[in-house]
Amino acid sequence: MFDFAQSPINGRPGMETKILQWLREYLPTTSATLIGPGDDAALLDWSDSDHCLVATDTIVEGLDFVTGQSSLAAVGRKALAINLSDLAAMGAIAVSATASLVLPAADPFSTCRKVIQGMHGLAKLYEVSISGGDISIWDGPLVATVTALGRPGPGGVLTRDGAHDGDQLLVTGRLGGSILSHHHSFTPRLNEIIALTSAYQINAAIDISDGLTLDLFRLAEASGLAATIYPESIPISPAAQALSDQIDDSESALQHALADGEDFELLLAVSPDVAETILREQPIRCGISGIGCLTAGRGLFQRDAQGSRQAIEPRGYVHGSGEPKHGNF
Repeated sequence: MFDFAQSPINGRPGMETKILQWLREYLPTTSATLIGPGDDAALLDWSDSDHCLVATDTIVEGLDFVTGQSSLAAVGRKALAINLSDLAAMGAIAVSATASLVLPAADPFSTCRKVIQGMHGLAKLYEVSISGGDISIWDGPLVATVTALGRPGPGGVLTRDGAHDGDQLLVTGRLGGSILSHHHSFTPRLNEIIALTSAYQINAAIDISDGLTLDLFRLAEASGLAATIYPESIPISPAAQALSDQIDDSESALQHALADGEDFELLLAVSPDVAETILREQPIRCGISGIGCLTAGRGLFQRDAQGSRQAIEPRGYVHGSGEPKHGNF
């Protein structure tokens, strides 16, 4: 399954054959891939699960990355990684992915090869097959759409609406400043969520793609609860501090950690007893921090060092708002 869209520019059978042949030889497969690239559709073995989780995302040149500032391999890696992060937020084990590329006409084979090579390394790391996709060639910018498939992990399917009154909020890793360091090279927390759900009861989860406060607000709203964060407990990344230290930057490191987005860490809701155990045992290498709680009501709040609570507005990237995505180039 790697087809070419029909367009005047695609009337080059030699180029099509060259790209298709390379894809068939290069792309990784796993035992779950019964039929991979080369036919009209892929065939996957799903006999070990009754359910399939599906995540799809698109990244576009000029909106999500700038050619020359980001390598094509990094673009390909990110296109796959953001979907694997979504699967991690659902507690899934990643199995397979498809990639649909709209390639600029100037050098489609080289572009395709570099983008797919970026996906390949990440796919091998998580034993994910790239089982097919679609290729188009045109006079516009590069567009990459990836669909990732997974099966439920040991904790079942996690959702945003499973949190309870009194749950504690935990976050993996550190937050903020992704534009300086990790928005292309972040680690999807697939291994971490499997480790956590194998040992502990996780009630709800979301990945932090658009900003901590905005994604926390979404989880709280889905669960019908109010969320309170403890600013002094937010794990701030060195990149967030470095971004704040820049002369032309007016935000604190904490503000970057709360709203930058593209951290792709996991935000989890767990019972107080489970939170205490996880924070004491620190079972994952990237670290995990307690940053707040969920209570009856609606809205988003922060609690200061004196214990008083103030309402705050969720901040982050809202698709279709007309505003540029903060920290995303």
